[in-house]
Amino acid sequence: MNRIWFSIGCMATVAISFSAQAEESLEPKKGEETWTDNQHQTVKTALHTWSNTIDSWLGTPDPARPASAGLRIMLDNEWNRYDKFSVKPRVRGKIRLPTLKKHLSLVFGDDELDNEARDKNRIGQNYREPLRNDKRYDRRQARHDNSSVGLRWSDSIKKLGIDADLDLGVRSGMDVYLRLKLNKEWIWNELFSTRLEQIYRYGSNSKYYLRTNFENKYQQTDDIFIANHLHLQYERDIDELITWGNSFYRQHNFSNFKRLDYGIYVGGNLNEKKFDINQYGPFISWRQPIWRKWLFIQPEVNFYNNREKDRQHTLGLFFRVEAVF
Repeated sequence: MNRIWFSIGCMATVAISFSAQAEESLEPKKGEETWTDNQHQTVKTALHTWSNTIDSWLGTPDPARPASAGLRIMLDNEWNRYDKFSVKPRVRGKIRLPTLKKHLSLVFGDDELDNEARDKNRIGQNYREPLRNDKRYDRRQARHDNSSVGLRWSDSIKKLGIDADLDLGVRSGMDVYLRLKLNKEWIWNELFSTRLEQIYRYGSNSKYYLRTNFENKYQQTDDIFIANHLHLQYERDIDELITWGNSFYRQHNFSNFKRLDYGIYVGGNLNEKKFDINQYGPFISWRQPIWRKWLFIQPEVNFYNNREKDRQHTLGLFFRVEAVF
């Protein structure tokens, strides 16, 4: 155990030291742009052109409210001594279409990223099965997971203070789906807040998916907070699966989009109205831009067990490289 905490401390120290050294080179000087900088700008220009072209098909554009687009391209790498090394590419994009009423937008890519965005026990602590046949990379699975596309209607129920997203689209090939997400936040005072999020999705092939996120946050300073995130997830296709997880963590936000998270995760299954503990252990994660402000790295170290698979606590490593357009 001492070696684990030593490894975690070394990772955090190296990441913070590297961040301080690399910060000066995040913006290229005029005339010193590289081939990569030019390619990044080309993609951004293409996204801007596509978004405005699609917007013009749907109505008369307003110059004061132009269409816009965002794209995230990620490469997730994971390793533990049981499942060995695996790599998974992930894509998520959104095109905002202001000519349409009620804030319609087009979303595409891996829709699971929308569920993971604010859930600290999802990064590195995943619920996916290891790749089949001891593969390091499964091109078919990657294509399957990133093939979602849908039209999203976003609005708010102002009287109740609820933000709502309604998606209609196709995911993973021929799985036609309808997805509803409701989100409400209560600000009790300057220090305490509560967030409740409810997600429901029904797919013609994937059937039922229901997820509840419940988070309580204590804001220690402007840049540091402590939070407890609890989720309950229900899935039913042929079989029924109910899982839960709780992470108690602290987050430090630094300048230039750098972030440090560390805490304890506990999770498992819900069987016959009983919360079984299957996994628990500490984790630490660091996120920062590297080389350019649009390119991020996110390493994580965790120390989880798995009672269902008769696995003892073991070191797990996760490393994400992400480009934002």
